[in-house]
Amino acid sequence: MRQVFIFDTTLRDGEQSPGVSLNVEEKLEIATQLARLRVDVIEAGFPVASPGDFAAVQAVASQVEGPTIAALARATQKDIDKAWEALRHARKPRIHTFIATSPVHMRCKLRKSPEEVLRMAVEAVRYARSLANDVEFSAEDAARSDRGFLCEVFAAVIEAGATVINIPDTVGYSTPWEFADLVSYVKARTAGIDRVTVSVHCHNDLGLAVANSLAAVTAGATQVECTINGLGERAGNAALEEIVMALKTRQDYFGVSVDIDTKHIYRTSRLVSSLTAVFVQPNKAVVGDNAFAHESGIHQDGVLKERTTYEIMTPESIGLPESRLVLGKHSGRHAFNEKLKALGYSLSKEEMEKAFNRFIELADKKKQVSDRDIEAIIQDELVTTPAFFELEYVHVISGSHAVPTATVRVKNGDSSVEQAACGDGPVDAVLRAIDAATGMQTHLVSYSLNAVTGGKDALGEATVRVKDNGNTYVGRGTSTDVIEASARAYVQAINKLVHNRRAFSGRLQNDATPARGTDEPVKKVEGE
Repeated sequence: MRQVFIFDTTLRDGEQSPGVSLNVEEKLEIATQLARLRVDVIEAGFPVASPGDFAAVQAVASQVEGPTIAALARATQKDIDKAWEALRHARKPRIHTFIATSPVHMRCKLRKSPEEVLRMAVEAVRYARSLANDVEFSAEDAARSDRGFLCEVFAAVIEAGATVINIPDTVGYSTPWEFADLVSYVKARTAGIDRVTVSVHCHNDLGLAVANSLAAVTAGATQVECTINGLGERAGNAALEEIVMALKTRQDYFGVSVDIDTKHIYRTSRLVSSLTAVFVQPNKAVVGDNAFAHESGIHQDGVLKERTTYEIMTPESIGLPESRLVLGKHSGRHAFNEKLKALGYSLSKEEMEKAFNRFIELADKKKQVSDRDIEAIIQDELVTTPAFFELEYVHVISGSHAVPTATVRVKNGDSSVEQAACGDGPVDAVLRAIDAATGMQTHLVSYSLNAVTGGKDALGEATVRVKDNGNTYVGRGTSTDVIEASARAYVQAINKLVHNRRAFSGRLQNDATPARGTDEPVKKVEGE
């Protein structure tokens, strides 16, 4: 059976989503989980884009084992050198270089002739191959390129040493039938195509990224590039979980295999959602909260009699437990620990105690604690960023005829600071008080509040984004008290800000010629 390789670009194309910014530790955590998921390739970033991206690729390359680790580079020696410098310690490194081949991109963006683009592509691949044994070449905007020219470029880069050629639908313009025909055309008319892996990379502007990717597989593509939860620029990329489960569930139709451990899909989806603060819609295929939920009486009756009447795949197959263990304030550590194991978490003794104490606090306020409540506690408590500041308590006075006033106490090391402030509302007052207690001044970009579960006693999840010197930091907090959740989220964002400042300061001390000062924002360089 033909194998289809899964190339995950969550850390590169996914992070190019507006509002998403991951630090090195968060990228490393996601990459480690992707390795457990057994993806074939992790595209760790775009090293030339920023010092942070370079550091993240370097960390993933040196610390994550199993998958091939790829780094993106434009078709220039500078980009390729930077990619190789970041990748060189990976056990299985891949340089991924690209250049646009469509008429509109060559004329308006690159301002180069087709002959110049062909030369640059060949030179880039030849140079990358002199550094690494595995080189992928992408023809950006291939779906809108002249087919004859596309085949000419692919044949030339294969001759120059490319091991993977990628056919991207960069702007999500194609349809399944059209894209499958393009893949068939390239395979039939490109010299040397049988010596390389044929990859596809589809965007979701028309909602067809997954359909186009699957159509390409039927036409002979052997690698699919995708992201967790379909994260990506504009409308996103093809969703890894949907592609994998489609190929697994309908193996009778597609006739291909993938080497993914699907029991890690749900856990990976939740991790990415938590760290990026991009929430998964409830009716999202495979990993949405409603994907395995049945409310209709007819559906419930059918599933109780025979699961396959309304479920074409099992929740267990993606790592979602079927049984719902009801937990409350009388539950002990043993029951709580078993539930964590069932949800796919493995905690240290210290982490377990910390999470259990939060659980008991919540159970005192709620009749029942759901799986989503527990997941929210874990993601809120077990953050990877050091806690420079800790919220000890928050007290708020507010009302329709009162000036909202908040008092907070924040711990910093061995000392605690108590401050009070007024604001336009209770949340505003709390954030102002935290600013005073921490001595930090930030720009609040966005604030959102969601109920983790249903009911009047639902756990509230607050998400804040703050900006400092061009960098954006995301904080999350959970509590049945939305004011406390907001305070927790804000303190977490400030901790990330402080951590980044200290890390950057350390890099400046170790680098005699820093590439970027603290006042210059980190910029993203657009990929395909």
